[in-house]
Amino acid sequence: MDRVFEIPEEPNMDPISSLEEDVIRGANPRFTFPFGILFSTFLYCGEAASALYMVRIYRKNSETYWMTYTLSFFMFSSIMVQLTLIFVHRDLAKDKPLSLFMHLILLGPIVRCLEAIIKYLTLWKKEGQEEPYVSLTRKKMLINGEEVLIEWEVGHSIRTLAMHRNAYKRMSQIQAFLGSVPQLTYQLYVTLISAEVPLGRAVLMVFSLISVTYGATLCNMLAIQIKYDEYKIRLGPLEVLCITIWRTLEITSRLVILVLFSATLKLKAVPFLLLDFLIILFEPWVKFWRSGAQMPNNIEKNFSRVGTLVVLISITVLYAGINFSCWSALQLKLADRDLVDKGQNWGHMGLHYIVRLVENVIMVLVFKFFGVKVLLNYCHSLIALQLIIAYLISIGFMLLFFQYLHPLRSLFTHNVVDYLHCVCCHQHPRGRVENSEPSCDAEARQSIV
Repeated sequence: MDRVFEIPEEPNMDPISSLEEDVIRGANPRFTFPFGILFSTFLYCGEAASALYMVRIYRKNSETYWMTYTLSFFMFSSIMVQLTLIFVHRDLAKDKPLSLFMHLILLGPIVRCLEAIIKYLTLWKKEGQEEPYVSLTRKKMLINGEEVLIEWEVGHSIRTLAMHRNAYKRMSQIQAFLGSVPQLTYQLYVTLISAEVPLGRAVLMVFSLISVTYGATLCNMLAIQIKYDEYKIRLGPLEVLCITIWRTLEITSRLVILVLFSATLKLKAVPFLLLDFLIILFEPWVKFWRSGAQMPNNIEKNFSRVGTLVVLISITVLYAGINFSCWSALQLKLADRDLVDKGQNWGHMGLHYIVRLVENVIMVLVFKFFGVKVLLNYCHSLIALQLIIAYLISIGFMLLFFQYLHPLRSLFTHNVVDYLHCVCCHQHPRGRVENSEPSCDAEARQSIV
């Protein structure tokens, strides 16, 4: 809950003596205006309004199939967004009929946004006053390359505002990958086969693209926070810019390739895409069944086994939706108590991008050799080449981030260069590898920067 707090560049810290370890008292956390909540609400309202407008246009033009799919994608993501906010805020265990009613009519994000803004204004008016209810929060932080343990006093009101922020981060991912991705893909497909781009559809695609990019960027940030939960994470503008470029190129190239492949094969493309999605969906469950572990029961105290199973299925559906369009930055592990593998796992990341690159190349080749002239007689070879290059550039920005811009790259046992070096040298004689292993281990941390 304390991840929204900001630490000054040079915080005033007073060492506190402790029997077990030295703890540094951090400066009081500073609360900021919830711009992220406001932006997520804006994306939700913009995409909903443009989707409903296109439903009206499709209905007026008697385009039943286009209207049905557009409305279905909007309704599914909107319902999942409402359920996410209700689950995070635990509204079912509280007596809040008005909030539940607003969620029922799909206006929950707007109400939650207003609550967060009111909470911020209340804190702003009471700035400087001590809250009667506070709690202590401890996090590790890297200062000048050294780990220090910092302790904060966190008030109840700031924790409430932090809960709103965390809820909207998860809401943005649900909206992005369960709503915006299929919506953007379908609207691109309709545009391709109809050879026209009306203003309403263009606005809907722009909102969907921004939502997907924002959700993927948040996915990276949340993955870092989950993996390094004991540390205080700070991402600068350069790191965020690198992640945004990486995710934008990765998602746009992937979705355009999917659209061109679908427009080329029509219904024949459905089995291939469905099989691809089902493999991603059932992979965590297969690993869970093979491990022989029991179903985790620590997701929510008031949940029965059926409720826990529903939550796990929802998580795996979201996980599959993310990995179908881009890398999830986390590996789902249902047998683990935290449901995720907190290791760096370079092999899983490398395998994902290799498989996706091969898939993209195959789909692009299908479009090149079997595609009809649907793009105003543009050269298919040039389009195919540009899409593959865009995807390769996105991989380059991903490697750049993990090699030089990751906020906790000094904690990596091995970085990207080390992993690639080990892969390239895997076929070298074993004796040579054993002779060089001590020096590689000694220089692993130094080669990160």
